[in-house]
Amino acid sequence: MSANMMRTPLRIIDLLRHAARNHPQQRIISRTVEGEIHHTNYEQTLQRSAQLAHALTRLHIEPGDCIASMAWNTHRHLELYYAVSGIGAVLHTVNPRLFSEQIEYIINHAEDTYIFVDLDFLPLLEPIFSRLPKIKGVIVLTDDEHMPATVLPTQCYEQLLAKMPTDYDWPMLDENLGALLCYTSGTTGHPKGVLYSHRAMVLHAQATASEALLGLRQDSVLMPMVAMYHAGAWGAPYAAPLAGCALVLPGNGMDGESVWQLIRDYRVSIGLGVPTIWLTLHNYLAEQAITDVPLQRVCVGGAASPMGLVKTFDTRYNVYWQPIWGMTETGPLATSAPPTAEILRLPDAHRYQIQTTAGRAVFGVEMEIFDSNDRALPHDGETRGELRVRGPWICSQYYKQSDLSSFPNGWLATGDIAVIAANGYMRVVDRKKDVIKSGGEWISSLEIEDIVSQHPAVNECCVIGVRHPKWDERPLLLTVLNPGESDNKAAIYKFLEGKIAKWWTPDDIVFVESLPHTGTGKLTKNVLRDQYADYLMPAASKSELPNKESL
Repeated sequence: MSANMMRTPLRIIDLLRHAARNHPQQRIISRTVEGEIHHTNYEQTLQRSAQLAHALTRLHIEPGDCIASMAWNTHRHLELYYAVSGIGAVLHTVNPRLFSEQIEYIINHAEDTYIFVDLDFLPLLEPIFSRLPKIKGVIVLTDDEHMPATVLPTQCYEQLLAKMPTDYDWPMLDENLGALLCYTSGTTGHPKGVLYSHRAMVLHAQATASEALLGLRQDSVLMPMVAMYHAGAWGAPYAAPLAGCALVLPGNGMDGESVWQLIRDYRVSIGLGVPTIWLTLHNYLAEQAITDVPLQRVCVGGAASPMGLVKTFDTRYNVYWQPIWGMTETGPLATSAPPTAEILRLPDAHRYQIQTTAGRAVFGVEMEIFDSNDRALPHDGETRGELRVRGPWICSQYYKQSDLSSFPNGWLATGDIAVIAANGYMRVVDRKKDVIKSGGEWISSLEIEDIVSQHPAVNECCVIGVRHPKWDERPLLLTVLNPGESDNKAAIYKFLEGKIAKWWTPDDIVFVESLPHTGTGKLTKNVLRDQYADYLMPAASKSELPNKESL
């Protein structure tokens, strides 16, 4: 029996229309690439998105066309998020931190027809532009005054919008049409495309704004430090208008001082970002002896939450470290451990343990762990298996790929090795590719890193598996120290005693000045594994191995 409900589609543009209608004067603060702080609101953003929609139509952009952006978190990029999908086209956010060959590949693979680009990314396009046959033009996200000299066929964004009408008759689109295209930032092989639908993004926005994930309210001030060119900035451009909260967009200011200036000046209450961002902020605050911060929560994903930083943000800044988990393929947010009354009542040690998990699945996301024979494993907090998820904003296959090996039996196989407790809390034990197999037994690099991160001398650390003549692989610990600390292996080994099995103890500790990260802030363990592959092999020449300065 069919129900009698209206079949009005879920459209991305309706998120912004809702904000403009109900929260028209709510602030959107944006640091521009030109170095200015730009102030706008939801009403003006909808009007400019309408102007952009008219401009896109005049460029003969059709529904289903892919339009690329290479841009930071700014008000102009936000307008692209709504105008492009609003007319039925697809916004393809290109990660400029990929290798140039990968950028060329994904623009051609998506068959983008136009590219909207920030000033500082224009030089990335110039050497590859002749190999982008589908591109009809480049629109520079700036005003007339700042238009650069370039050999590319460019137009000025602000000139494109000038004199266009500030209202638009947004089409009633099928909610299952593609709206946003993001490619994975994987470290091996070509990046893979994930094409999100209007329906998926609206449902994801509702979940993201809910108390189970970000808990956004009208009085929240949200600052996504995760880039809008990566995994849709974790849904922030969609969830903030839905909740009617203030939005602070940091532009290209990702250093500690720039981040702090925005937090301080605009009273940011909730920040989104990978652990590296919050480590960078902490290092700056520690140098400046600042402990009084307006932040209430930092919502952290993209990598495991180190226990040391969880404790530091609590005891030094009174900021709740909120773990979240997801992937480009999962919309991306799927789990979290928000600061519920139940969690806040727990003793610190117990609460910290929860804050270093990935949290629990939000409504709409189903989560299981499986063994190598595709058998579901118990949720007992100990049994380990490959994490698989499914739900209405989870990818069902990669864009333009027929291979479904990553989607067994209707699940997304994440590549994470995880445990799930009886109360639903999930902990990623390691990435499948990062687990260290020593003498036929598994060692979790993440568990060792979590403990070492709590040592007072340690700023950042990384554990990798390297070749061993007897045990196949053994763990090697790479460590960045806090300023003024000395290289003391014995102290770190002593700190590990009793906290891990003896046979898990790293065979050596290497002190480095810094560790390499991807453009999205993840440690590039594959690079380190290549550099240190033979570190423990007898024939290895130590002079050929990397030293502190080389990292």
